[in-house]
Amino acid sequence: MDQATRTELEAAAFRRLLDHLRQRSDVQNIDLMIGAGFCRNCLADWYREAAEAKGLSLTREAAREIVYGEPFEAWKARHQRDATPEQLAAFAAAQKKSHG
Repeated sequence: MDQATRTELEAAAFRRLLDHLRQRSDVQNIDLMIGAGFCRNCLADWYREAAEAKGLSLTREAAREIVYGEPFEAWKARHQRDATPEQLAAFAAAQKKSHG
């Protein structure tokens, strides 16, 4: 497989991941962090870092809007819930395990 095709496929997979995460707003970022060790905000940070590596300036808010499909504060107001004590405990355990 040539590099251009690989890049196209990776981009298509990334767009599909974003679409999936946008449709699954019921899955909280803390749940993603517990289960996978990354969340939507991580994806936005990685996107921003990739842009900066190419010499492009991208704010944190602009990167989050790309990932969330809308301004982060709007998404947060509509979808984000306070973490439960169980989620916080699971997150702490996951952090301890990954930094162990």
